[in-house]
Amino acid sequence: MGWRNPAKSWSELEAQLSAVSGSPGRATKRGPSPSGVDPDEPATRGDVIEPRQRGGVRGRPRPDGAKRPGAAQRQPPSRRRGVAYAELHTHSHFSFLDGASSPEDLANEAVALELDALALTDHNGFYGVVRFAEVARELGLPTVFGAEVSIGAAEPRAGEGTSHDPAARHLVILARDPEGYARLGTLLSTAQMAGQKGRPRLSFAEVAEAAGRARGHWAALTGCRKGTVPGALMADGPRAAARELRALTASFGADSVFAELWDHGDPLDSARNDALVRLAAAAGVQPLATNNVHYATPAARRLAAAMAAVRSRSSLDASDGHLPANGGAHLRSGAEQLARFARYPGVVAAAGALGAECAFDLSLVAPIAAAVPLSRRPRRQPGERDGLPAASGRGGRHRALRHRRAETAPGAWTQIDHELGVIEQLGFPGYFLVVWDIVEFCRRNDIYCQGRGSAANSAVCFALGVTKADAVRLGLLFERFLSPEREGPPDIDLDIESGRREEVIQYVYERHGRSHAAQVANVITYRGRSAMRDAAKALGYSVGQQDAWSKELGRWGPLPKPGEGTAEGLSAPDAVIELAGQLQGAPRHLGIHSGGMVMCDRPVVEVCPTEWGRMENRSVLQWDKDDCAAAGLVKFDLLGLGMLTALHATVDHITATRRETIDLAALPQDDDVYDMLCQGDSVGVFQVESRAQMATLPRLQPRCFSDLVVEVALIRPGPIQGGSVHPYLRRRRGEEPVTYLHPLCEPALRKTLGVPLFQEQLMQLAIDVAGFTPTEADQLRQAMAAKRSAKAMARLARRFDEGTAANGLDEATREELWSKLAAFSNYGFPESHSVSFAYLVYASAWLKYHDPAAFLAGLLDAQPMGFWSPHSLVQDARRHLGCRWTPRAPRRRLIPHVPDIDIDIDIGPDIGPDIDGAAGTGLVDGRRRPIVATAGTAIGPSPGCGWGWPACATWVRMPPLKWSPNGPTPRWRTWPAGRG
Repeated sequence: MGWRNPAKSWSELEAQLSAVSGSPGRATKRGPSPSGVDPDEPATRGDVIEPRQRGGVRGRPRPDGAKRPGAAQRQPPSRRRGVAYAELHTHSHFSFLDGASSPEDLANEAVALELDALALTDHNGFYGVVRFAEVARELGLPTVFGAEVSIGAAEPRAGEGTSHDPAARHLVILARDPEGYARLGTLLSTAQMAGQKGRPRLSFAEVAEAAGRARGHWAALTGCRKGTVPGALMADGPRAAARELRALTASFGADSVFAELWDHGDPLDSARNDALVRLAAAAGVQPLATNNVHYATPAARRLAAAMAAVRSRSSLDASDGHLPANGGAHLRSGAEQLARFARYPGVVAAAGALGAECAFDLSLVAPIAAAVPLSRRPRRQPGERDGLPAASGRGGRHRALRHRRAETAPGAWTQIDHELGVIEQLGFPGYFLVVWDIVEFCRRNDIYCQGRGSAANSAVCFALGVTKADAVRLGLLFERFLSPEREGPPDIDLDIESGRREEVIQYVYERHGRSHAAQVANVITYRGRSAMRDAAKALGYSVGQQDAWSKELGRWGPLPKPGEGTAEGLSAPDAVIELAGQLQGAPRHLGIHSGGMVMCDRPVVEVCPTEWGRMENRSVLQWDKDDCAAAGLVKFDLLGLGMLTALHATVDHITATRRETIDLAALPQDDDVYDMLCQGDSVGVFQVESRAQMATLPRLQPRCFSDLVVEVALIRPGPIQGGSVHPYLRRRRGEEPVTYLHPLCEPALRKTLGVPLFQEQLMQLAIDVAGFTPTEADQLRQAMAAKRSAKAMARLARRFDEGTAANGLDEATREELWSKLAAFSNYGFPESHSVSFAYLVYASAWLKYHDPAAFLAGLLDAQPMGFWSPHSLVQDARRHLGCRWTPRAPRRRLIPHVPDIDIDIDIGPDIGPDIDGAAGTGLVDGRRRPIVATAGTAIGPSPGCGWGWPACATWVRMPPLKWSPNGPTPRWRTWPAGRG
């Protein structure tokens, strides 16, 4: 026998051997169906469907033999139209290393294949449903939402301690309607919160109990090879599988259980499907076809295999025996599935029918964003019962707005009434009361906090004590913060002293309950270095090679294309670079957002499941901030700010040593403080301590609070790139005349000398020059900044032309002004941010000038933070305190000239040399000896201690510190003198 190929093609030979009539490779029926059943129609429950003989046509290979063209270029398949089919078992890359395609790619491919619907069923969560729903809505693709739950998981699915095939049984649950979605989200959260990070804990009894409550709202598929029924079938035979199937039907109901058939070309697929069909017929359960999809197109098979290897912390070679034999787990068209499952009449159409039944839009489960209840506990705080207007009234009188008939800020109460009307109209009183409640908790517990962001534009926020910025006095636009036409809730960020932020977060959990409050997640995706490292690991390279190649990449730069690595200075093989490029951007795992928390009008787990984060007592949503916003969830940012910790520590030191109470909100304006800033003496001062800011301060010469607002906004990427810095400074120094494009521009630009710096100025220009309403001006700001809607921009441009023409501007001036506004929109900084930060700038500068020793202690107490190292901070304080070194052998002495303040500071020996500048690290008998000093006298180290000493004489009676050279780096700790 020779090795020549026969004259007949393989597709023709296959068709002939399979007794298939028709053209080669074309999907055709194989003769009459048993009992006269039409293969295109779903079989009725109870019908006995005998599987046809094995050896069916596998689907025609693609002409290119490798991959499908991209969805954007590819035309819908034309050889078979009109086959009703929905893919009901699909994993995206949000199954975290068990799916190789994004929800967007899957949706695009489903549309290209003309699927009737697509289900997203990632492992144990709804991680990717928002992105999936958004792109599917644009494409007109019906969406089905579900999850593949793990029952009895004995180990995490990925990471430390994970085997090639983690032990657990799987079950695919689809939500038939929004009610089913909410109940499934609750089940997923219950499992995640009962277990640990990456390892939910769920028993079949808990699934059965939940299924009983969700009767009619869920559909259960028997699942993949690890499903309860297929797993029992392969491990223990048909009898065990029948028991598992009966358990499912008893829990979900026979009309809600479906026997899932799939065919990836494995030799045992046909035998397993035959057995499942017989079991389904005996139990009165409908069989249906899926493809158990893990990637969109066949081309992603190699990436999926590499991800599986990474998931098990091994290489492709070591994982080879556990990987699928071929790349069949991709999306297929209805015609292709009909050909593959022609032996099982009706199973393809059954999938299409169930997909149509379960499809709904995710917007139907969106919460009512404004209806956030203040508390779910019996205890009430003042203001809860009588609502936002009463709380605002009390706060307004307390914040020096006085009585309505004697207001100190003209128009303040009128503005508050206007804002309350808008807030009530939009349904946001609960939102403001929640923020107010958090601020009140901080006040009661002596935790420094301050609202910032666009909330500073609101007089109501000022009255409630949320912000320190008096929006009425400063003339800030409320519409920058909230307007009737603006989408979504307002954005209020709370800066909280970083050392005590955890107390506030835990208060929110306690106040609202973990079922109604959770932190927002961060989706940690592959970047260049991590992608390179995992790609090399999957391809079997050593740890040393993985690290070496990853370090050749920059932190943020893109990966080169295969073949271009050498030119970019990379020594990694092209295979590693190519695989790393495919990994880049894919989700790796979930992290925790820096401060975002979500509260909901219903149990938040009904909208998005929660799970444990790595940090203790942190429960986290499965969505990031963008997904939460798209789904309508209200997010509150509770951000940690080190400067607030430093300011609080400074005030505490002063109170403890001088018995003097300092109110940072009532600091007087002091010319001496501004003189210090004008000299560029701002080491340690919030926001103006960088070298660029220090170089700008002498040129700007700030003399009042509004100058600090400008300084904060000036040295930012936007104004720097927009070319606003030097023109403003020249005009400030009188080197350039202050000019305006038109006299109507002067009111908006007067405070910045005709140079636009703030986003609010863009809005005010539109109001003054074009007659826009404040709401229209905010729409213009958003449209220009986002550039998302050409239609909206065209409409606003026409409105701008009409308004400016009515105000007498000629066409050339109108065009120039519009172009300047469009250019400036990308670079403007929010004035509300600058105002909030400027208060902290002045407070830190005031303390630095008046109490440099206490301010230094506060800064060291809050380390690590800021721009400068502890050594630089101490050297700066040494200069301010008038300290000098006196070379007095055998030990050095520091002669201080400072106020009489005593403060104890516990310093780790690893920081001592950094402060002093000495190179020694001397320990005596394995421990550091205390440094003894008294204010107003010489200072030096204790006898026998050779590593130097701090350079500030205000540190006294420092107790010994237990420290191990191999232990963690000690933190600065301060306390008033006398406690040690």
